[in-house]
Amino acid sequence: MSTPWPLEDLWLALSPLCPGLSLEWLPSIDSTNSELMRRARLGQTDPVVLIAEHQTAGRGRLGRHWASTPGHSLTFSLGLMLDPPDWSGLSLAVGVALAEALTQQLHAQPPHGPHTDPTRAILGLKWPNDLWCDPGQGPHKLGGILIETATVVEGAPQAGRYTVIGIGLNVRTPEPVDSTIPPLGLAELEPQLQAPDWLRQVLPGVLRTVLDFNEHGFGPLATRFARRDWLLNQAIRLSDGREGWARGVDSQGRLLVDTATGREFVTSNEISVRPRDTQPG
Repeated sequence: MSTPWPLEDLWLALSPLCPGLSLEWLPSIDSTNSELMRRARLGQTDPVVLIAEHQTAGRGRLGRHWASTPGHSLTFSLGLMLDPPDWSGLSLAVGVALAEALTQQLHAQPPHGPHTDPTRAILGLKWPNDLWCDPGQGPHKLGGILIETATVVEGAPQAGRYTVIGIGLNVRTPEPVDSTIPPLGLAELEPQLQAPDWLRQVLPGVLRTVLDFNEHGFGPLATRFARRDWLLNQAIRLSDGREGWARGVDSQGRLLVDTATGREFVTSNEISVRPRDTQPG
């Protein structure tokens, strides 16, 4: 028997933080992000959380397909008007909220800090928008974040841009896709919880963090991200072939990379981890 979606409970808890917020559930749709973007272009910019049991055309970063099977994943989008002091680092802020909520529920450990219990999974963030977890056999992908913004019709009463934050989490481990990082389902770590339980666990922190980001930007979250930064001091390769060492992120969420020609600030490159063959200097 499936767990009922806790929409009323979440609405009662979250609507004081975000007046006008609504929560909707659909059995099937092409993409929750696509649907909220369509609504925004029609002038529908009220805050909403849209959850789909099944997505027929889910999307990840760079247009990648995101598989969504009923009961096997949690897919939802948060749409609301935002006008932050600086847009940089929004995906990292959302990732911090997700990682903190999942770490607490799973009793996992962040990548950086004392690992006091070798039986506990390590859970962190791969810049700029992936959740990674090492259950003891190397890093696996738990989920990802896709952020899009829509231009609001002229004359809208609210300042800023309508922002759609899509989140996809594997509940059951899906079939591997064309990636060097295999997928992992949350059920491998916490088998008794289902998608509605995970929504209850992660949504409050995501909304609060997004609202904080809207007030203060990414800067105050940089320290929290650093503990969960999977790439910190790792050898990496940029999509254009350059290689270097990841040195964390700055207050704008830009990835700092030490290359042969000096330190670079990466904002949008697709990156991949390459095997460590030397120690950093």
